[in-house]
Amino acid sequence: MPHLYYVHDPMCSWCWAFRPAFADLLRRLPLGMSHSRLLGGLAPDSDQPMPDALRERLQATWRHIQATIPDTRFNFDFWTRNTPRRSTYPACRAVIAARSLDSAKDETMTLAIQQAYYLQARNPSEETTLVELAGEIGLDREQFKQTLINPATQHQLAAEIEHASRMGARSFPSLVLQDGHSRWPVAVNYQSADPMLESIRLILD
Repeated sequence: MPHLYYVHDPMCSWCWAFRPAFADLLRRLPLGMSHSRLLGGLAPDSDQPMPDALRERLQATWRHIQATIPDTRFNFDFWTRNTPRRSTYPACRAVIAARSLDSAKDETMTLAIQQAYYLQARNPSEETTLVELAGEIGLDREQFKQTLINPATQHQLAAEIEHASRMGARSFPSLVLQDGHSRWPVAVNYQSADPMLESIRLILD
């Protein structure tokens, strides 16, 4: 059966903007099509403060998204309340850790990270924030923390990054449709699920 891969990073602002259209797409996928999520790993681990030029560029991206994609909001207090780091691997591992403790928590943890980052001005590059979020979505905090730092969690992230790369998904968000041994990229549309559904139908036909 055909399968749709969604490659994302919970701290990717474009993934946050894509959330409503992607949710609509999943609701309307052709009958029998399965789907799964892969962590793409936008930015490796770093304990260095984000350079000023990058901070300004990311804030400009937020403003651009907010102006062009309806109902996408950002809390710019993040930039004054925190010491931002260009480090999204911790948040990616948090999604994997949550998923390994409860398979239903993959999307739940992703949303919790996005809301913390983009709406609540909290920093998901920090382990303390991720442990707090795990508790807020109903996971045992200590168990989550141990899973988060377990080398197996990093190994899983590396495997998902490699899988996404082999499929040619090197930007986020990305959609890849697999049918048998063949794979096709599906162009992401932030405004509507309709063009993506049309692409999927054309590929399958």
